[in-house]
Amino acid sequence: MNKKILLIRLSSLGDIIHTIPLANSLKSGGYEITWIVSEKGYDIIKNNPCVDKAILAPVELWKKRGFCIENIKDYLKIVKQIRNEHFDIAIDVQMRFKSFYWMVFCGAKRKIISRQAREFSILGGNEIIPAITCSCETPVVKDYMKYADYLGINTDEIKVTLPERSDKIKAKVDEYLKNIKKPLVVIAPATTWVPKHWNKDHWKEVVHAIKSECTIVFTGGPGDNELISYIGGNEFLNLAGKTNILELAEIFSRADIVLAPDSGSAHLAWATQKPTVITIFTCTPLKYLAPIGDKNKYIAVIGNLPCQPCFKRNCILNTNACTEFPKPEEIINIVNKLLSNSKNVV
Repeated sequence: MNKKILLIRLSSLGDIIHTIPLANSLKSGGYEITWIVSEKGYDIIKNNPCVDKAILAPVELWKKRGFCIENIKDYLKIVKQIRNEHFDIAIDVQMRFKSFYWMVFCGAKRKIISRQAREFSILGGNEIIPAITCSCETPVVKDYMKYADYLGINTDEIKVTLPERSDKIKAKVDEYLKNIKKPLVVIAPATTWVPKHWNKDHWKEVVHAIKSECTIVFTGGPGDNELISYIGGNEFLNLAGKTNILELAEIFSRADIVLAPDSGSAHLAWATQKPTVITIFTCTPLKYLAPIGDKNKYIAVIGNLPCQPCFKRNCILNTNACTEFPKPEEIINIVNKLLSNSKNVV
């Protein structure tokens, strides 16, 4: 019987995607993998070939409810489910207080965590490996693979997987994209951190410059419609708020190019392994978070300010100067070159 691993990575979407190669590596090493994840990533982990089981921890629901008896009952029910699995190993990839209590009560014999863990979460482990991120120079995907290295598993292959999309999802996307006749460029301009947002006038300039050479589709959440309306002038298909995460993955898998800031959308597009992904970085570290692989397919761009990358949610200079870079001409040139190359492919 294979040994059983509980993988703890609750959020966020991008970080969950960055952990999928670790899960695939652990599974290829002969382990049975169960992953506990929040609502943000549950749909891309449930039925993902990287795991044998997915357990939903409804963190967002618990936050919405506040402290109440229903939350305690939910939590105890999940703890009982986890303890009944009799895990041999638990790995805390979240390394925060919200993962600490899962480690403490999971019942695993070996509880592995990195020395860099924050918010007292290191106290949940009984095996402490060296800090997996000593700088922002190594891709985060490869940093997470150090947990597999610690267990003696070969980590040469970086394998990212997503669940198979249903016929219903494919039919819905077919309908959305039925009038596509030119190369498809999907733009997902929004993200959660304000300093990660690229200047909206730069987006507008890019859209104006490339629109005659391709079909542009916008994606995002329901709260992104105002930004998208400003950028695109309601001239293009806007699917913001109209797709769930698997539908969004299917749209990305049909695209030729995806343009996005450092965001869950950029990483989801990378996970489909289909489009060229152009990721625009402002305050976050490119070398650490950029999609990895073929440099001609996964293109990351950042400015050259002395303060970049600060990796802060709020600009330490109160200027958000990094959101002005790169300049739109740089992105326009990259997109036009890619579109030109696609025309020359026989």
